Amino acid sequence: MSTVVIADIVGSRRLSDRAAAQVALEETIARVEAEHPFADRALTATVGDELQGVYPDLTAALKGLLLLQLALPDGLECRFGVGVGDIEPLPSTAEELTDGPGWWAARAAIDRVHALQQRAAPSARTWVGVAEGEDNAGVLSRVAFANAYLLTRDQLVGAMSERTRRLVYGRCIGRTQRALAHAEGITQSAVSQALAGAGAGAILEGFAVLTDGSPA
Repeated sequence: MSTVVIADIVGSRRLSDRAAAQVALEETIARVEAEHPFADRALTATVGDELQGVYPDLTAALKGLLLLQLALPDGLECRFGVGVGDIEPLPSTAEELTDGPGWWAARAAIDRVHALQQRAAPSARTWVGVAEGEDNAGVLSRVAFANAYLLTRDQLVGAMSERTRRLVYGRCIGRTQRALAHAEGITQSAVSQALAGAGAGAILEGFAVLTDGSPA
């Protein structure tokens, strides 16, 4: 059973410079993966504004996507449909071409994010779907908990400024407040206040739980 991700750019048609946004997105993905390579196959552009990636498990996907969300610059956001299920290679001249229930679940999950944004949860950016045949009670329970967590996580991250996201990213990967203050040219007290005011403690504790706990 694999965990796969389909991503797209929020409001890509409204971007003033679509080409620059694509470059910024791919550079950010490369930087995050270089620092913390959670993916088996990093998110890679496919067609239009869509990207696809493969992770070893749901926990790795949740950690990797959080770091990517935090690292993206202002004005550039992504939606993520996460699929839990089997995938299989397809004969092709292209490299690493796969298909299967995991991808179908990811496609349904990103459609769910679109729907949530329109009505119940405008800040939603991530959803996890389960492929048919993998929907046993244990998997469904883990995915339900993940989706409840993601709705709250996306709300908090979406309300942060670009600087605050950088600070949270740095804390997630183990940088000290002192080092972050030096990098930003601000005081350590200002770092602490920014993190507290944005509710970053919940994000950091959630990341720690994902890091220290067992893979889903």
